[in-house]
Amino acid sequence: MIAAPEVVAAPLLSVQGLTVSVRDRGVVRPLVQDLSFDLRPGETLAIAGESGSGKSITSLALMGLLPANVSVTSGQLLLDGTDLARLPEAAMRPLRGARIAMIFQEPMTSLNPVQTIGTQLTEAIRAHEPLGRAEARARAIEALRQVRISEPVRRMRQYPHELSGGMRQRVMIAMALALRPAVLIADEPTTALDVTVQREVLDLLRDLQAQTGTAVILITHDMGVVAETADRVVVMQAGRMVEEGPTTRIFAAPGAEYTRELLAAVPRLGTGAERNAPLPPEAPVPVARLSCTSVHYDIGANFLGRPTHRVHAALGVSFDIRPGETFGLVGESGCGKSTIAKALAGLVPHEGLIEIGGKPLSSLTAREHKDIRRDVQMVFQDPMAALDPRMKVGDAVEEPLVIHRIGTPAERRARAEDLFRRVGLTPDQMSRYPHEFSGGQRQRICIARALALRPKLIICDESVSALDVSVQAKVLALLQELKTGLGMSYLFISHDMAVVENVVDRLAVMYLGQIVEMGTRDQLFGNPQHPYTQRLLDAVPIPDPARRSRSYLRPTGEIPSPLRPIGESPPPAELIDTGGGHLVARYSD
Repeated sequence: MIAAPEVVAAPLLSVQGLTVSVRDRGVVRPLVQDLSFDLRPGETLAIAGESGSGKSITSLALMGLLPANVSVTSGQLLLDGTDLARLPEAAMRPLRGARIAMIFQEPMTSLNPVQTIGTQLTEAIRAHEPLGRAEARARAIEALRQVRISEPVRRMRQYPHELSGGMRQRVMIAMALALRPAVLIADEPTTALDVTVQREVLDLLRDLQAQTGTAVILITHDMGVVAETADRVVVMQAGRMVEEGPTTRIFAAPGAEYTRELLAAVPRLGTGAERNAPLPPEAPVPVARLSCTSVHYDIGANFLGRPTHRVHAALGVSFDIRPGETFGLVGESGCGKSTIAKALAGLVPHEGLIEIGGKPLSSLTAREHKDIRRDVQMVFQDPMAALDPRMKVGDAVEEPLVIHRIGTPAERRARAEDLFRRVGLTPDQMSRYPHEFSGGQRQRICIARALALRPKLIICDESVSALDVSVQAKVLALLQELKTGLGMSYLFISHDMAVVENVVDRLAVMYLGQIVEMGTRDQLFGNPQHPYTQRLLDAVPIPDPARRSRSYLRPTGEIPSPLRPIGESPPPAELIDTGGGHLVARYSD
């Protein structure tokens, strides 16, 4: 008996010979050349490659959102047989969002800063569906609940700047999912998310595909996410496709040398145990010390205008950072990691004690504060928001030297050029503006700026989350080189547990503004004690498609919140030493 031939679904989206070019100073040069692929209903296609390889430009071409000086110069973008590249804006507008939607890489620049989250969500829904205001609001709240944002009704009244980077990214995902499009382009959708929410969002995308047949184009540099999510992979380098095929084949037997290099650079959980370097010794005066540090924000107002509720962003946090040490801070989005970083940098008011080099921040004069900022520099999570869009990036890197009156103009220029080379950029790029770079390249510029003053402590707030794995490996090696050569210390904040394991000496795990476990790298990764730490490690994506089916217990119930009525505080986490300085908060079984 002859078996019936397998029926292959017709492509929902077909990209044929796509070439996208930019006109720069009268010269036309290609950004993407001769790219072709098909996407079928319910399929997940990953487009992987280094920052600047043309991944995001491809997605913008599909959405009809290319900048004015960039255009599709040849090829076809066929969605249900309609060539999107030839559609006028008036014809493209009803398709955008309803039939083909996109989750953008940088949530802060994608959300309107002067409109509430609720206004933006309901506006997107009502623009494409004939719903009343109340029905659209209910749909928006449900979308926020699906991406596990705590207190979705309250979040509807908030503005983007009131949310953490990870929570803003979840809002963008909720906005795209609310319309249930036929094609969803996810441009680094989990870059700003911690591993547990990343796992939940990826599961949510899979659920959506199962229910509606939505096809997903996943643009990412995280090969662990590719392995666990994608059916097929397109690998791009310098605007060209170097390899394409099923995910299992790409990971098992990559044909291109570039693909092999890309996979080799992926940090893997468990490899950190290969490092046997001793911990930096305790010093009489640590680089930084926090003791019972708390940060809170009062919100709401009663009829007398007094606040009614308090957000306990950080509560009773205590740790120190030794000279030459990398101290890690991990936890879910909104747990207080970035709040602690800002308090340490003197950017938000705090209670308790914070010392830099033995000097309490609360007792410093304005002049002393300026000197402290020379010793403490910060690399922020959102590189586009951290750079002045009207300033050339070379000037941005030189600016700290100008403010602190270091060197002559020629010496400042020379140091900036050296820093550009060290973070994988070239000196001739110094005359460009931030919008001319990819997200990963902008983050490298921010790292170069932080290094300009050669500080004693650098606070890295998700500083490598926007970088592709090969550049990420180079930047982490650079940070290690500076640490070894200059005795520099780092507060390394990240949701990527594999990266954390490979770079930190000690770390603390935060949950709802409090530390629940703290110890050396080997203690926490080799013998995690707190259930929350165990859940973080279980959620880490593994760059092996064969292990995609491993079980993961999804959280259920209402998401806990750090918001309490005025006068009511969360119970403090009592840390118990389980041996060797491994501190674990008490918890109920």
